Amino acid sequence: MSTAVYKVCMLGDFGVGKTSLVARYVRSTFSDKYLTTVGVKVDSREVALPGGDAVKLVLWDIAGRSALDAPSVSYLRGASALLLVADGTREGSLSSALNLLMQSRSSLPDAFAVLAVNKLDLLDRWEVAPATLAELRRSLPVFETSALSGAGVEAVFAEIATRLRA
Repeated sequence: MSTAVYKVCMLGDFGVGKTSLVARYVRSTFSDKYLTTVGVKVDSREVALPGGDAVKLVLWDIAGRSALDAPSVSYLRGASALLLVADGTREGSLSSALNLLMQSRSSLPDAFAVLAVNKLDLLDRWEVAPATLAELRRSLPVFETSALSGAGVEAVFAEIATRLRA
């Protein structure tokens, strides 16, 4: 049986943990050394789904920014899903992620989006209110994640894989 391959673009402000989420998901690693992504970094992982199907997620970790520029828009081409990433300790990063989603809709009207609010390990420092997340959950799958501990990371990518196969 052939494995379906899907492109997933990760969007979010700088320093929210996009690269760390990919490292945790693909290699089960975490580094506290901050390295800015320049352009785009591509990684992948095959996911076994219930029922015996498998999909390969090709993860495009796009350099962090609060607005899409021309190169970023070109990176989006062909994506089946968007993983928006925000930092729970920086409320402004949530606004940036939602802004990036709106901007990407002109290029990708049919791609579905999932939101990961990262840095759950720093919950005592979160600026993003539970009420805000509850409101967002009415229109978007929202996951609380920690690239450091791994909490929620498998769940957010499993949601993407399952929706792509549906």
